[in-house]
Amino acid sequence: MLKTFSITDVGKKRKLNQDFVYTSEQPVGSLPNLFIVADGMGGHNAGDYASKVTVETIVEKVGNSAETERTRILEGAIQAANALIRAKAKESADLEGMGTTVVAATCHGNSLCVANVGDSRLYVANHKEIRQITKDHSWVAEMVRRGGMGKEEARYHPDRNIITRAIGADDELKVDFFTVQLKEGDLILMCTDGLTNMLEDEEIRMILNGARDMVEKAEELVNAANERGGRDNISVILIDPLV
Repeated sequence: MLKTFSITDVGKKRKLNQDFVYTSEQPVGSLPNLFIVADGMGGHNAGDYASKVTVETIVEKVGNSAETERTRILEGAIQAANALIRAKAKESADLEGMGTTVVAATCHGNSLCVANVGDSRLYVANHKEIRQITKDHSWVAEMVRRGGMGKEEARYHPDRNIITRAIGADDELKVDFFTVQLKEGDLILMCTDGLTNMLEDEEIRMILNGARDMVEKAEELVNAANERGGRDNISVILIDPLV
């Protein structure tokens, strides 16, 4: 049985929380469990609408999927969410241009399956290291991968919020998938960039190792991001797979 905890916070600068999180330790359709983080974008209320509808659609489609393979189940659900967000954006001027990141995960024993679109992240951390499993779909991340920009420069670059892939951005959507073999002592962290733009990976690892339990770990991550300025909404899901 997994142990999990999730939290979302508006931060210090935003009036509206456009993040949306979902956790189910129980089976959803053929998946043994399901965890999703989404970070919406768009004017008015479009960003929070996009993230909420995307997550709700993924959960519904996973629950009704006839597929049995994890990546096929998640792929179909995410593609359905993309098509719906595209259609809704065309129906209303207020929703035009809306989109959202999404990172979704399901855990079976010591095997973790991850799906990702955008720059929300999934990490696996333990007492020795923290590893970012997902790859950011952002302009600065692409520049870093090509060697055109250093990680430190990317962290403070004025265009760091430009993402290159999102739910709702295009009719054709590419979803990245990752499979991770978990070891004893591993902890899974899913989060929006409201956390990772405020804290270095090593700072995140130290908070995770220093706090006593799941609730304290998550709350201290949010508090630390807010103490740094809290420039964006902050969402965290922690999963202890108890491998």
